[in-house]
Amino acid sequence: MSTRFTIAKLGSQGDGIAETETGEVFIPFALPGEVVTAAREKDRATLMSVLEASPLRVDPPCRHFGACGGCAVQHLETEAYQQWKREKVVHALRSKGIACDVGALVPCAPHTRRRVVFTARRSEAGMQFGFVRALSSEIISIEECPISAPQIVAALDRLKALAGLICTTTKSFHMAVTVTGSGLDVAVHDSGKLGENQRRVASNFVIAEGLARLSVDGEIIIEPKKPVVLFGGVAVAVPPGAFLQATEAAEQTMANIVGQHLARAKKVADLFAGCGSFALRLAARSEVHAVEGDAAALAALDRAFRFASGLKRVTSERRDLFRRPLTFKELNAFDGVVFDPPRAGAEDQSKQIARSDVPLVAAVSCNPVTLARDLRILLDGGYALKSVTPIDQFLWSPHVEAVALLEKPRRRR
Repeated sequence: MSTRFTIAKLGSQGDGIAETETGEVFIPFALPGEVVTAAREKDRATLMSVLEASPLRVDPPCRHFGACGGCAVQHLETEAYQQWKREKVVHALRSKGIACDVGALVPCAPHTRRRVVFTARRSEAGMQFGFVRALSSEIISIEECPISAPQIVAALDRLKALAGLICTTTKSFHMAVTVTGSGLDVAVHDSGKLGENQRRVASNFVIAEGLARLSVDGEIIIEPKKPVVLFGGVAVAVPPGAFLQATEAAEQTMANIVGQHLARAKKVADLFAGCGSFALRLAARSEVHAVEGDAAALAALDRAFRFASGLKRVTSERRDLFRRPLTFKELNAFDGVVFDPPRAGAEDQSKQIARSDVPLVAAVSCNPVTLARDLRILLDGGYALKSVTPIDQFLWSPHVEAVALLEKPRRRR
């Protein structure tokens, strides 16, 4: 049975929110000001029809929008969409009592997502390959994807065929596909144990189709061409399934902001350094100490530095910064710090930075809520917040990146 709703606002996940006598109801793909009919189940409802459309509603560019769970707001006009994303950062800061002029959102162009994770499963009808419907386990087969890099979209049929070759399970599994300078890097997880014949067949397929590498659960099955990405002109041979920023443009924007802020720093600590997207760029004019918990990522960073030329010294340290953050005494050896943690943020590390004398800090985050929490810690420790720049690299999704820059006067000794 469908019910009539009036949408009051857009929620943090991109759902339209209707206010009713029994509480808020979340309706995906509805926009503020619209009158809709929807089938309600507790506090969620499935959109049935739009009776009165918002003037901000536009035609979504993808035929799969509304079924595929990858995008939440393709139907929202561009300026309103960008303002909604910026407001997510503003709201998170405000919730922690942080007053700061948040910059305009740095936009994300379509067809630029360089790393995409697909879901696959073998069924009686054949191989299913695509994205999972929101709040469901149903796999939606896709024929286009306007957020993804053209190299990935052009390979959809080949990737589906490869999924069929390596699948030895009846369960769903994941295939992460990354665009590199050497071709597509394919990292598969939970597809089952490969037999020798499957390895041979999959390897022949990878070679024939010009893919750079195939790995399964971290094991390299075949690597015809070592996958390489560039960080500020430094070539890095990334390990299987390595974390990379979602788009090259967003990565470069973040690196520029961080680099300008830390330009005066002679020694910089790069915390949660990954494969070196910040460290190897910063090393053009600063000594850098890169700290990362993932051994393969850190090894790739170190190897790239050793084969590069024209960089200042880069040292590396494997360390779990969640369990053992750099202490304020260790941090005092540096003139600048950049940290880019996972979505959980860096609460304990921020407490140590707050106690330190480091004059320049750049905080990078993909989660405005944990960023606001960590910034509150730094502000309470005597830092001044100079700027916050929201950056969109997860187009039409609820996710937004941000870079915050802070300063603290050096204590007189």
